[in-house]
Amino acid sequence: MHNTIQNLIDIENKIKFNLSDLKLDKLPKIIAVSKTFKMNQILPLINHGHIDFGENKVQEAVEKWDKIKTENPKIKLHMIGKLQTNKVKVAVKLFDYIHSVDSEKLAKKISDEQVKINKNIKTFIQVNIGEENQKSGVNLSQLKNLVSYCKEINLDIIGLMCIPPSNKKSSSYFKQMYLLNKDFDLLELSMGMSSDYLQASQNSATFLRIGSKIFGARS
Repeated sequence: MHNTIQNLIDIENKIKFNLSDLKLDKLPKIIAVSKTFKMNQILPLINHGHIDFGENKVQEAVEKWDKIKTENPKIKLHMIGKLQTNKVKVAVKLFDYIHSVDSEKLAKKISDEQVKINKNIKTFIQVNIGEENQKSGVNLSQLKNLVSYCKEINLDIIGLMCIPPSNKKSSSYFKQMYLLNKDFDLLELSMGMSSDYLQASQNSATFLRIGSKIFGARS
């Protein structure tokens, strides 16, 4: 068995064990963060039947996934990085989910482009939960306005997304995100990476973005 498949299975088993007391209807989905990895490293997972993959650069994603997605229509591609408005047209064609909506300008551009090609992109609003100047995401004070605006323009907002501060315990931020998501009556929650996916899953994350724990360190 290929290492990446074994790594994925190990992660799935850890999540099942970790959440066994909660008796959940469904476990969180694992987005295999394939950014910077070549397709020959990704194919074993595709052949294993894994369908959710994450990229953070539009051009890299197009080069890697355009043909593969045509051949494997079940694959769901997630845009998890900062999305520039000038890349939205291409992103809307390729991606199934966008996790990084953080402004009205970006939301409007996504809405306009998806109407042109009659496609419904599932989107998350990225929250700057630690209010860090260097990070993308809408500030908490502006979140309510952005959620309302996205609904006004018929953007399919399915949940919130965050990347908590790396130098602090993630759990308290994940709990805050869970409560925010509940306040807005949103069903999906994108949070948790290789270092803190178990804590995220304990706080009702429905999508986990895991890279190095599956693929190993980037060369």
